[in-house]
Amino acid sequence: MEIISGTKDFYISSPTAVAIGKFDGVHIGHQRLLMEIAEKGLKSCIFTFDPAPSVFFGKEKSLLTTKKEKRILLERKGIDILVEFPFDAETAATKPEAFLDDIVVGKMGASLIAAGEDLSFGKKGEGNSALLKKYGSENGLDIRVIDKLKVRIGDGNEEYEVSSTLIRDMILYGKMEEAEQLLGIPYFIFGTVVHGNHMGSGLGFPTINLIPEDDKLLPPNGVYTSDVIIGGKKYRGLTNIGTKPTVSDKGIRGVETYIYDYDSDAYGMEAELYLKSFRRPEMKFSSVGELKDRLMKDISENRK
Repeated sequence: MEIISGTKDFYISSPTAVAIGKFDGVHIGHQRLLMEIAEKGLKSCIFTFDPAPSVFFGKEKSLLTTKKEKRILLERKGIDILVEFPFDAETAATKPEAFLDDIVVGKMGASLIAAGEDLSFGKKGEGNSALLKKYGSENGLDIRVIDKLKVRIGDGNEEYEVSSTLIRDMILYGKMEEAEQLLGIPYFIFGTVVHGNHMGSGLGFPTINLIPEDDKLLPPNGVYTSDVIIGGKKYRGLTNIGTKPTVSDKGIRGVETYIYDYDSDAYGMEAELYLKSFRRPEMKFSSVGELKDRLMKDISENRK
């Protein structure tokens, strides 16, 4: 996948099918949109802002997917070109028609444009799906506006509109199975394995530590069943998210995973951690021995 990032000065010579959106999470609704740009004879292209307008204007501090994670997911969906267009005061002041004329059609060569029905773009968000349809009709473009996808979550009968906001709520409440249903895959964290305090090794449970980026949304502190992909192989794991209050008073939040049947040195390697289900809250034990006993129980139960 070709990535165009950090510049407004670019030109795509091949005709493209462009999907416009934030694509936070690349969830099942986004995936439906991606299907619309898989058009024969056209380069599939994603247009997104960097940073997201909601982040630029201070409305959001955390996201479902970091920039790196979003790139990974979109590349795996077979996207040809990803444009991460710089969002600044100048971009925010661009009129909707100029945005389409100069950037989407002018720079990106779009002959097909796909977007969700809740599309908002241009100065003060004046651009919407109705304006996009009108623009396409006047300029001979293929415009595809996709309705919100609705699903039933879990065993309930009520239908919910799939959105990044809904998924964010599921994550914040530790409802990982529901989040997986909406994302299409378990919620994942990408990072490089770093050195921790080696307390896990001292207890007989060597672990890997990941430090998520500052803008990565994390679920509540606690213990989670997980899958880990490292060195191209997939393993089962047990993950603790939190501050490890029994052995540390620093209050630094981290992500630590015990990997079943893994005994290699992982430091410096890239890992993908998939959080499957919430098992229990993070707890402060009266002693390291009590902590070790609980870890043995957690690991044994999780293996079963």
